[in-house]
Amino acid sequence: MFRFLKKLFSQKIESITTKELEHLLKDKKIRLLDVRSQQEYHRGHIKEARNLPLNRLKSYQAPKSNPVYIICQSGMRSKRAANILSQKGYQVVNVSGGMSAYTRKIIGGK
Repeated sequence: MFRFLKKLFSQKIESITTKELEHLLKDKKIRLLDVRSQQEYHRGHIKEARNLPLNRLKSYQAPKSNPVYIICQSGMRSKRAANILSQKGYQVVNVSGGMSAYTRKIIGGK
């Protein structure tokens, strides 16, 4: 079990800033997963983001041909999610700083 945990947390996962994410969203269609809880997601999220809470991530299935961008509130859950999906063979990109650092328009919430 220790080897599994070491492998899980020692993988090099690509990261981008929220500013880089903003530029990507302007320029092209990307697959963006928001791994926060449904309640957090409904309080405000990026229009293009699909909600899939971290505790349900193991059920995620999609083509593995394009990268999956992952965001949460601060960047911690998205790092864990990136490791999980990477283990499943997905090319993943963590959004550092998460929604706390995102400055563009969001939908939902107040």
